[in-house]
Amino acid sequence: MIPRYSPSDVAALFSDVQRFDTMLEVEILAAEALGHRGVIPTHDVAALRLRRPTVDAAFVADVDERELTTNHDTAAFVDVVQSRIGMPEAAWIHYGLTSSDVVDTALCHTLTRAMDIVIVEATALRDALTRRAHESIDWPITGRTHGMHAEPTTYGAKFALFALQVQRDIERATNARAAIAVGKLSGAVGTYSNIDPAVEESVCRALGLTPVPATQVIARDRHAEVLYACAALGTSMEQFALEVRHLARSEVGEAQEPFAAGQKGSSAMPHKRNPILSERLCGLARVLRGYLQSGLENVALWHERDISHSSVERVVLPDALQLTVYMLRKATGLADGLVLLPQRALENLTKGSLGLVFSQSVLLALVESGLAREDAYRIVQSAARVAVEQQRDFRDVLAQDEAVTLDEATYRRAFDIERMVAHRRRFLDALTWAS
Repeated sequence: MIPRYSPSDVAALFSDVQRFDTMLEVEILAAEALGHRGVIPTHDVAALRLRRPTVDAAFVADVDERELTTNHDTAAFVDVVQSRIGMPEAAWIHYGLTSSDVVDTALCHTLTRAMDIVIVEATALRDALTRRAHESIDWPITGRTHGMHAEPTTYGAKFALFALQVQRDIERATNARAAIAVGKLSGAVGTYSNIDPAVEESVCRALGLTPVPATQVIARDRHAEVLYACAALGTSMEQFALEVRHLARSEVGEAQEPFAAGQKGSSAMPHKRNPILSERLCGLARVLRGYLQSGLENVALWHERDISHSSVERVVLPDALQLTVYMLRKATGLADGLVLLPQRALENLTKGSLGLVFSQSVLLALVESGLAREDAYRIVQSAARVAVEQQRDFRDVLAQDEAVTLDEATYRRAFDIERMVAHRRRFLDALTWAS
């Protein structure tokens, strides 16, 4: 991932230093478990832990140089570890293991830690949306379907629905975290031919992972589930950001992105206050969905394994987790700082819509007065068309129609915004984590 979109804490998890350090811990833990089984002499096990090399930039450089000869990165890693520890004790490194035992278990441990960060940041976004829902639940705004004026809703209802969606994403991310918090040290095709299952159990327990049956590799549907959780979060953020973009349009003007002192919206037009953060979130969500496609294609491997997934994962897994956390932090800032313009929203709802947002209420009032629904529908539809064509208030047009015999009290009820959003706090009741 390019530095622009790379949170330092997540990037560090996927660095070569951290990757090799986690792999080394798997190797040492496996040797210690073998020592407990009596396979490795106790004094040799102690020496391995005592002389565990420091994994730093120099260590990584040595592995890279060794790989020029081995053309196999894990074999190069093992060679460097053994050279740093020294013989004869180092001969026990990688005993009974295959590369995927170490690489897959280490990768799952890293992904688990990364998902922990994702869940924390997703929770922060959910909570920010929840705060805004409570703050603005009473502020009416035009609801829109197909991009057209529909009926009144409130800002708070919008925020509450976004918060509920992110909560579902948190549940998906939690499930994905459980799915990837696994490990395997079962040998070349997963049959424990040269390693005791107790070693796998011991290593996984030390790393906070659950041992699972596997071929030579851990099943890749688990990794795809992580990518789906990331893509789902990205799509939820896109939906929120897309709403902001629409509300921020000059013709609508019902919300604005936060705009810092000294910020410029355009290099050419000083008046511009473009929703650039929302646009960025919408664009990056597309990238996350692309990573999911790659993850799904990684699931089907030949027999007990092939290596077609490996090169893909080196790109998509670190990038997806970094990008998801980056987007979550930006989306939380957007939710917290979004400027709402309730007065403009009320003007759009009443004057701007010519009162057409109350058409269903009028339709129902006419039905209640005794008209057939089809007759009432045609009357309201015709009045709406006249209101639009002549840019007149919908209620005034209705009042001049002899077929409409509604009294003043009925009109007031039909055009009452408060009545139409009277149940708005049901949205807040659904935010159970905030109660």
